[in-house]
Amino acid sequence: MTTAALMVLMFKGGLALLGEGTLRSRRIPWAAVTLTGLALAGAALQMCWSGAMDALDADPARPGWWRVLTSVFMQNGGLFGGTWNIITLAVIAALADWFWGTPLTLGLFLAGIVLPEHIDTLVGAGGHHSTDPRNFAGSSGATYFLGATLAAALLLRVLRTGLTRGRRTEALLAAGVPVLGLAMWFTQANGHGLVSVYGFVLGALACLLVRPAALRVRPAGQDTPHPA
Repeated sequence: MTTAALMVLMFKGGLALLGEGTLRSRRIPWAAVTLTGLALAGAALQMCWSGAMDALDADPARPGWWRVLTSVFMQNGGLFGGTWNIITLAVIAALADWFWGTPLTLGLFLAGIVLPEHIDTLVGAGGHHSTDPRNFAGSSGATYFLGATLAAALLLRVLRTGLTRGRRTEALLAAGVPVLGLAMWFTQANGHGLVSVYGFVLGALACLLVRPAALRVRPAGQDTPHPA
């Protein structure tokens, strides 16, 4: 339940960041199309080939440099878990693509695959990967990482443009992502919470260094119009 609640926070944050009323007129989110297509292809491969998981998951007991990448597009949560992972990947990747652009979205998703394990080792968290086979595959970790970058962008923009009464809810929504993520990690050792904190930090850095202009723009139809 807490994992789903964290996803809802990120989804609502992404909508607030973009402006819900603007979604219909936006371009095709090619990063989302690409990542969702890979996830669907991985699911189809699992159904057609019984050895797919053994060959492509991230079991540390098995050799293979490719596993860190291919394991993301394998699903190990059964029908419901796999469906949830693919749907949330499609939605979050689309929101990210519309805000960050296709190249940066793909880069942030890749960072969500390769960075958490190294950061865990650096800070001594050790919770992203374990000997639990449930952690050897699945796209959810990278999806939560990517979703948290949107929450960071939303919080920075609210702080930059002014914390008015109408914007406080958005600020709380965005700040709730790392707060809930840390709470999930400390109380449940839930890796989704920890990778969301990592994604939030990287999203803030990406906003400040790559997309600072986006911090001054509110979605169309909200209390401050786009600059001319």
